[in-house]
Amino acid sequence: MTESTPDAGKEPRTGKSLKAQQRRQEILQIAMDTFAARGYNNASLQEIADRAGVTQAGVLHYFRSKAQLLTSVLDLRDATDIEQLGPDRPRGMAFLRHLVDTVRRNAEREGIVRLYSVLSAESVTEGHPAQDFFRDRYTGLRAMVTEALAEASELGEIRADANLEGAANAIIAVMDGLQIQWLLAPGSVDMAASTDRVVTALLADITGKRA
Repeated sequence: MTESTPDAGKEPRTGKSLKAQQRRQEILQIAMDTFAARGYNNASLQEIADRAGVTQAGVLHYFRSKAQLLTSVLDLRDATDIEQLGPDRPRGMAFLRHLVDTVRRNAEREGIVRLYSVLSAESVTEGHPAQDFFRDRYTGLRAMVTEALAEASELGEIRADANLEGAANAIIAVMDGLQIQWLLAPGSVDMAASTDRVVTALLADITGKRA
């Protein structure tokens, strides 16, 4: 059976009843767990349907295609982070501390970390439906971290040759790389402490002072 329908570009039919909304959320959570464990390419709609106790057509009633289901999973993951961030983004050091706090929280939600790590790695492959999502995500995150570094260093003397975007890239790379190491050996990696150490070192390098 195909994993999409002719009108795959349309919005999914979510249903108006509470029961339909609950079923949609159940399928979404099962899809999240399945994509995290097996990746997008290896997971199938049939597998997700079986785990949800519905037919494949039942899944497609709520999500018009496998790609749309993936998009909904990513939106749900992002909504969790946005909810924790609050209506107003912290600025400067407050945002950098927020990054460290996020890493600390991630150590308590292995499924979310695995989902992000698996799908972000897969997204570099040709034609992957999450490629635009992760490209935009990294662009936005890079801009926010660069801005926060500039704000955090305003009270210090920023070195003339300081590369704020390069420093932002390093922080993001450390955060993502630590997640892989932590997933493979959780008892050996303290993600929050390592992220804090890198942020502190980079701020000292940018300003020439101890952060």
